[in-house]
Amino acid sequence: MNAPVSITRQPVVALVGNPNAGKTSLFNALTGSRQKVGNYPGVTVERKAGRLALPDGRSAELIDLPGTYSLTPRSPDEAVTRDAIFGRIAGERPLDAIVAVVDATNLRNHLRFVLELKALGLPLVVALNMIDLAARDGIGIDSARLGALLDLPVVETVAVRRRGLEALGAALAARIGDTPPALPQERPSDVRALQKQARTLSVAVQTSTGSARAWSQRIDAVVLHPLAGPLLLAAVLFFMFQAVFSWAEAPMGWIEAGVAALQAELAAALPEGWFLSLLNDGVLAGVGAVVVFLPQILILFLFIITLEQTGYMTRAAFLMDRLMARVGLNGRAFIPLLSSFACAVPGIMATRTIDSPRDRLTTILIAPLMTCSARLPVYAVVIGAFIPARDVGPFGLQGLVLFALYLAGIVGALVAAFALRRTVTKGAAPPFLMEMPKYQWPALRDVGLGLYGRATAFLQRAGTIILASTIVLWAMASWPQPPVGGTKPPIEYSLAGKIGAALEPAFAPIGFNKEIVIALVPGMAAREVAVSALGTVYALNDVSEDNAGSLIERLRSAWPLPTALAFLAWFVFAPQCISTLAITRRETASWRWPIFMFSYLFAAAYMAAGITYHVALAAGL
Repeated sequence: MNAPVSITRQPVVALVGNPNAGKTSLFNALTGSRQKVGNYPGVTVERKAGRLALPDGRSAELIDLPGTYSLTPRSPDEAVTRDAIFGRIAGERPLDAIVAVVDATNLRNHLRFVLELKALGLPLVVALNMIDLAARDGIGIDSARLGALLDLPVVETVAVRRRGLEALGAALAARIGDTPPALPQERPSDVRALQKQARTLSVAVQTSTGSARAWSQRIDAVVLHPLAGPLLLAAVLFFMFQAVFSWAEAPMGWIEAGVAALQAELAAALPEGWFLSLLNDGVLAGVGAVVVFLPQILILFLFIITLEQTGYMTRAAFLMDRLMARVGLNGRAFIPLLSSFACAVPGIMATRTIDSPRDRLTTILIAPLMTCSARLPVYAVVIGAFIPARDVGPFGLQGLVLFALYLAGIVGALVAAFALRRTVTKGAAPPFLMEMPKYQWPALRDVGLGLYGRATAFLQRAGTIILASTIVLWAMASWPQPPVGGTKPPIEYSLAGKIGAALEPAFAPIGFNKEIVIALVPGMAAREVAVSALGTVYALNDVSEDNAGSLIERLRSAWPLPTALAFLAWFVFAPQCISTLAITRRETASWRWPIFMFSYLFAAAYMAAGITYHVALAAGL
């Protein structure tokens, strides 16, 4: 007979801590690639879990809970953390232990939460993270004495350098028993008593020379200055947009030449017919018109990731608080709005950290006005076609125009927030409190991984939704075939041409032609699809012998300047992609707000394009 198989129960461990404690970095260091990301049952808050190998041979499920300052939640993210600790989430097993992640450079504030967690009675280990930054700032911490005073294991860690991981695993293994502990009971905490106790503990175990911290304060004296700070922020953003064009020029040329060479190879190898048209006019002309802008997108994200890692972005939020207060929001909304420069979807998801429901809803509704990376190909192709590549003083004119478009989106978002906070989301704005992260040099490995992830996501999008939309549009623009003896371009007889002709009268007052109208329809799937759609439409519309020329050259010969400017104005306010509408529906649990969002943005885009077109005509452009 076979011996009975013993099934060992896998314990559940949660990483808990204040925001900016390095909790997610520690989670990545402990779990590596053994991670799964999903959503908690019944809510939209992200659930990150991974397998943690313990030194005694066991493995545990490690959960990265959203950052919180206490067990009294003020946002949806913090409510999930509290419910997970108290075992109230359906389908989630109760916790066997907690790792309290503490920022060693901000010990007193973080210890208050550790004391609150200790009172629950669950097995608890303290990870004293970023101990290297504390030493850099002239802060000495006696971790052994801190552990003795807390009567808890305290392990020094540096997550980004994988220091202290083995000791942390050993401390956890010693605390996790064979049976789960009893569920903790929620009871009110005496906040003042906890603060006093945390202050006493920090004084007892901490010494400080203050030299590096004084240097950091001198930097903040400039960065956060009411006059110099905003000017510095504007200069950083301005330089970023200049670099997006100037640095990307050469690699974009390489990609463009590669696509053209591949088209020539296919034309030489395949006979004329629908299959060659599908590959050259559909796939390569469409998808290639988007992929060529990958260098610009990576340069944009290089700046964003670097500025986030240095600790500057939170300070930018602080600088923006005064401006945002005038439109009824506070600086906490700045981080989700900043995330929306990458994509409105993660920006909208990031609003979960906002305490006020009205502030959160307002931020969701204006997030699509931030100029996401999907708009960058649209801006780049139109600017490249119609704005001369010349300098205005020390600056490039194309970069100046791109900066103006980003600025127009920001101003539009502030105006929309001002109107919303006095109408549909009317209510008092809460005070703004945000912890400043440490200044530190960005880790090259983390920057590289971030850029790799962005590039992969962009190329996957180009290879899936953009490719599918391009092929569908190519089919609609290629059939029915023109009749025998037809004198007009083939697209005029196609289904796409007929749809464009039917919708053209509605968009003619703002200067849009039939080709633009055709491109706007698949552009609802993703904004950058408008570029691939234009590439396909104009490739099929080209009746010349060689069918040559880039999309920029074709637009330059097909559009008057007022139409090009109106097209740019449209995309500043353009109704968002389907993904944005879907995430808005999920985050608000209602179709009312996605419909409202689409309606007001469509109206704003139409008016902006119309005003721009007629002003340009009147100016004789």
